Amino acid sequence: MRLEPKVYIVGAGPGDPELITVKGSRILRSADLVLYADSLVSEELVRSAKPGAQVVQSSGLDLEQQVELMARTVKEGRSVARVHTGDPSMYGAILEQMSLLKLCGVSCEIIPGVSSVFASAAALGAELTVPELTQTVILTRAGGRTPVPELEQLRALAAHHCTVALFLSAALAGQAAAEFLAAGWSPDTPVAVVKRATWPDQQIVRTTVQHLERDLQEAGITMHAMILAGRALDPELVNRDAHRSKLYDRSFTHGFRQGSGQNG
Repeated sequence: MRLEPKVYIVGAGPGDPELITVKGSRILRSADLVLYADSLVSEELVRSAKPGAQVVQSSGLDLEQQVELMARTVKEGRSVARVHTGDPSMYGAILEQMSLLKLCGVSCEIIPGVSSVFASAAALGAELTVPELTQTVILTRAGGRTPVPELEQLRALAAHHCTVALFLSAALAGQAAAEFLAAGWSPDTPVAVVKRATWPDQQIVRTTVQHLERDLQEAGITMHAMILAGRALDPELVNRDAHRSKLYDRSFTHGFRQGSGQNG
C-alpha cells in the first residue's frame, strides 16, 4: 500500500509489539522512512518495515536534524513513520516537531497508541476508576529538568485524593512521596510501580507512599517506570465484592435494559 507523502506520528504502544494498533502497524510496514525512538520502541516492530525502507534511530539526532530528515523525505514524495513509544500525545514532544514541520510546509497525521499508563494498569490487574472510591485519574509528572507549572504542582493535584499516574518520575520518587504526604495522603496509601510495562523484563513493585522511595531504590528502578498511586491500587480490592457500578446493576434502568426495581 502506498502512503500519502507526509509525516505519520505513530504511537507504537508500551513495548509488546502486538499492542500497536492495526493502523499504526500498516503505516509502519508501508512507510519509506521509519524514524523511531530506539531505546523505547521494540526492534521486532521496526523489523516489520518494508524492504528498502530507510530505518533511522532518533536517539543520535537533535530536533532540527530529525525535522530536516523528515521534511526532505516528504518533499521527495515519500512517506515518513515517526514512531514514538506509548501514545505520542503524552509526553511525546510532538508539538515541537509538528511546529517545525509546518514551517517547512509538511503536514502530519497522529496515529494514537496504547499509553504506558493503561498498559501498567493492565499488568497490575487494576481498575483506575473504582465506583464510590475514585472516579478521576490525574496524569502528570513530578517537576524535574522540565518544570511543572505552579498550579500543577503535585501537592495541589494530589489534594483531590484520586488516582494519580506519574510519568517520567521514578528518579524523583522521594520528592513525589513528600508531595503526596503534604497533600494529606495517608502514609499507607497503596502505590504500584511498573517498569517497562509489557516488555519481557517487565518489573512490578507494590508499595505505599511511605515506602515508595526506599522500595524503588532497593529494586534499582530509576527510569522507564510508571507510578500509580491511590486507593484504587489496593491489590485487595479484587477480593471484595464491593464498589459496584450502576451499569450492570439489576435494579438500574438505562436505554438498553429495563431494571428490576430491586437490588441484589
